[in-house]
Amino acid sequence: MPTRHRSGSFRLDASFVVFTAFMCIVWLAGGASHANVLGQAVVRSAAWTALIIILLTGELRAFRLARPVWVLLIAAIMLPLLQLVPLPPSVWQALPGRAALVEAAAASGQAQPWRPWSIVPAATANAAASLIVPLVTIMLVTNFKERARSWLPGTLLGLVVASALVGLLQLSGIGFNNLLINGTPGQVSGTFANRNHFALFLALGCMLAPVWAFFEGRRPQWRGPVALGFVLLFALTILASGSRAGLVLGLLGVVFGLALVRQEIRRALRRYPRWVFPVLIVSIIGVVGAFILISIVADRAVSIDRILAIDPNQDLRRRALPTVLQMIKIYFPAGTGLGSFDPIFRMHEPFDLLSLVYFNHAHNDFLEVVLDAGVPGLLLLVAALSWWAWASINAWRADSGSDYVLPKLGSAMLLLVVIASVSDYPARTPMIMVMVIVAATWLSDRTRAHRSTALPASGQPL
Repeated sequence: MPTRHRSGSFRLDASFVVFTAFMCIVWLAGGASHANVLGQAVVRSAAWTALIIILLTGELRAFRLARPVWVLLIAAIMLPLLQLVPLPPSVWQALPGRAALVEAAAASGQAQPWRPWSIVPAATANAAASLIVPLVTIMLVTNFKERARSWLPGTLLGLVVASALVGLLQLSGIGFNNLLINGTPGQVSGTFANRNHFALFLALGCMLAPVWAFFEGRRPQWRGPVALGFVLLFALTILASGSRAGLVLGLLGVVFGLALVRQEIRRALRRYPRWVFPVLIVSIIGVVGAFILISIVADRAVSIDRILAIDPNQDLRRRALPTVLQMIKIYFPAGTGLGSFDPIFRMHEPFDLLSLVYFNHAHNDFLEVVLDAGVPGLLLLVAALSWWAWASINAWRADSGSDYVLPKLGSAMLLLVVIASVSDYPARTPMIMVMVIVAATWLSDRTRAHRSTALPASGQPL
């Protein structure tokens, strides 16, 4: 992103350039959470490369901003690393749920070895390695110069639009097989392996689009109709994706998107009678509803079809919930080790759940974190959610205006991820990891919300 100086010349913001290149790679290869897909190696290699470049060329101002996010992220990185530290046999055997492994060593005639806290160390090492993506993201985003930060909403929106267009190609019947992720052929999931994660990505776009149209107090002009078109595109693509959770997330995205720019819309319409504003809002909702109705009539609303066809008794996620809760009871308070759900679940899976369906996660990320990380994971979750709630209250209580929209947008984006995580695991994919970190840095950006309009930002020329 070019930054203008008083002399009128331009200088590239190295952090923004690296971030843009990194995001393009994450968009292409970072739509899967499975450990052994090729995209993980591509994304992590790009993350390490970006880290090296920014360390060599950037002005490291990162720790000055988003301190709560830094603290939570460092704690999240330290947790799996601690779970890999070998423990003495007496300590390890005292951890709950280890009896079967103790018996295995004894049966082979071996002395009890030193073992790490994690029952599946390779999975925990992978979990630790995956956090290079959010670490590099926060280093880059908090290192942006002020002008480059203003381009970030539009950059993210462009990625959402590109993913939606890929989804439309899939809907049209054009074969699109991304070799970097473990996607399902014929499924409308954009650049994601999971259609629920794809739907969440589009729902985030439903909030980014209106903010982009009015960002920094600009007149919407051509951006207004384009943003409305994007929201329609995202809503219809969510319907076509077949994601049931995506319907709720998409609706919330549209509602929050309008709430974020309601004052800007009012200001744009202040020359018109008061009744114009409510009529416009109703008209926008009506247009979205009309297109959804057309999608249903045209038999393209796969998400709604799946809701009507679902049999709760056959829903594997609900049937597996008692087993997951029982596993938490067995391994609490130590947990099994981050990333270990798949092999541990197969150890406890009852016969009535055996099927050809691959149940690789608890489909409730909060429960899975507690299962994997025990009390430390629970405390980290409580700390993260408490900070989000406190920061969100401060953000939404602040005055309206363009200087306050990004913290509110960050709050709403994180809310959608939290809701999605109740029935899925979106934050385990690199692309959603990036969105979470960006949203969190926006929410923690108190400098923008409390900055005096009469003075420039620190480091900016008068």
